[in-house]
Amino acid sequence: MQQVETKAPRRSRLAADLALLAVVGLVLVAALGAGGATLYQQFYGPSAFVVRYLDLLSEGRAADALRVPGVAIDRETLEVAGIGATASEALLRHSALAPLTDVEVLSEKQDDAGKTEVTVSFSASGHAGTTTFTVEQDGWAGVTPNWRFTTSPLAVVELTLRGADQFAVNGFEMDRRQVSAAGAQAAPLDPLPLLVFTPGLYSVTVDTAIADSDGVGVLADTPLATTPIDVQTEPTPEFVAVVQQRVEEFLTGCTAQEVLQPTACPFGLEVYNRLASLPKWSITAQPQVSVVPDGGHWKIPPTDAVAHVDVEIRSLFDGSVQEVSEDVPFQVNGSITILPDGKVSIRVGSPGEEPTG
Repeated sequence: MQQVETKAPRRSRLAADLALLAVVGLVLVAALGAGGATLYQQFYGPSAFVVRYLDLLSEGRAADALRVPGVAIDRETLEVAGIGATASEALLRHSALAPLTDVEVLSEKQDDAGKTEVTVSFSASGHAGTTTFTVEQDGWAGVTPNWRFTTSPLAVVELTLRGADQFAVNGFEMDRRQVSAAGAQAAPLDPLPLLVFTPGLYSVTVDTAIADSDGVGVLADTPLATTPIDVQTEPTPEFVAVVQQRVEEFLTGCTAQEVLQPTACPFGLEVYNRLASLPKWSITAQPQVSVVPDGGHWKIPPTDAVAHVDVEIRSLFDGSVQEVSEDVPFQVNGSITILPDGKVSIRVGSPGEEPTG
């Protein structure tokens, strides 16, 4: 009996093997595609570009962050954005950056013009926030795209500082007269525009011999936006003590004038008879002065004090002489001006009169 061999089962198995290989190939292609998309997203896409910029800020690498395409900005662009061309770049440095952590991409959205909006969340010195950046492709580096910010992530903090010229931003010490475009001639209440990186928290403090303040912070989280910050300082106890001393010295100097109305002084005595002796003045109660803000400077509000005069008065009627020993209540006020050279001018007067001295 002769055995006949059939080839049908072999063909069936071959077809199955080829089908399996095709499926495996498709899976590998899909995996490679997914891997490539993930690689693009993490390293070469617009979100990766934004995250690299934020990583530079997190590491305090301000100079490198400025070199990221689209960050540095010219004066013309500043003016178009409504920002003065004289905005200072003093804060675009490592020592003025605050900690930036917990950066996370929330969304990535491309428009019809090819621009991509990347929204991220972050924590700036413990303050949570979100910022949206706009980027676009800027050529290629081999087979991977380059990117640039279409809107610079710089912004402006516009500082009004009352009662001081020296201040610190995130611990970086500055002098308003050195960073203002007007220099020493800048008016005390002229806002001071300062370019900053976004996002970031910027805290302004004052700690000088004259004035101090607690930290006043602002979160800059919108590119090319202007955020105003107004800092009112308070006089230091040492400064008030100096003012007290100057006022006492001024009033004591007034008592050296042997006249009933000491010139440019806040006290005096009126009589309608003749003097039989020269008046002798003294201060019975010195004013306990306080110092309060007055715009960009300081002032001494009206404060009570008492002078004393000893004088002999001769009557025009009968020629008799009367000894007068009298307390003379008065009030004293004053203005305190910070001069361009940093010195302080204290002028003392009485309410209703121009302070002198």
